[in-house]
Amino acid sequence: MSKFAVFDIDGTLIRWQLYHVVVNRLAKNGALGEDIASKLRQALMVWKRRESSEAYKAYERLLVASYEKALLNIDAEVFDQLVLDIVDEYKDQTYAYTRNLVHDLKEKGYKLFIISGSHTEMIEQIGKYYGFDDWLGTEYERNGNRFTGKVQTASLDKRKSLETLLDRHDVTMKGSIAIGDTKSDIPMLAAVEQPIAFNPDKFLLAEARAQNWKIVVERKNVIYELESKNGTYILATAKI
Repeated sequence: MSKFAVFDIDGTLIRWQLYHVVVNRLAKNGALGEDIASKLRQALMVWKRRESSEAYKAYERLLVASYEKALLNIDAEVFDQLVLDIVDEYKDQTYAYTRNLVHDLKEKGYKLFIISGSHTEMIEQIGKYYGFDDWLGTEYERNGNRFTGKVQTASLDKRKSLETLLDRHDVTMKGSIAIGDTKSDIPMLAAVEQPIAFNPDKFLLAEARAQNWKIVVERKNVIYELESKNGTYILATAKI
């Protein structure tokens, strides 16, 4: 049986949120209806100015709601071409730590999985590009060239999604690794032997500290690996 590692993608491997890029491009092109692009920009700036601790979540809720409201009017062929263009632009905009981790684990024979909130069409392209073995993303059902409005979101329960992937593959929990950056990754991280909180948000940071999980921060061109010791964290390595 092979060992496995499971990765979040947005903000963990790729430096930005691919789902957000898709929706903002559609909004800019007028595909989401009048004034949506302006509303999304305003909500994003509220977050960038840190006007509220909930500003990012508010921006994200508006983003998803705007997209799903307009979904039935989006041409799937137009969407598919947009996905290819975005993946081509963003696929190499990665964090060095996670990109190298993918490479190293693949060389060691690990099965590599993705669980993401981004569109499955995008995750599939990223997965193939980096040699992942399987993936689950947000699945928007289609009927021919149109979307039906039905949605399945893997990131709503990442532990359950992980169980789905494990059922498909002959892997062992021994030496298992998971890496993520936000609160939604906690169930996935808790399920493996070697969880890694990468550039964690405040919710994941609190859980990582409570559970003594490894924390990695990549800032500019330096990677800081923090490990729990005697109730506190010490700087284990700093790689340039």
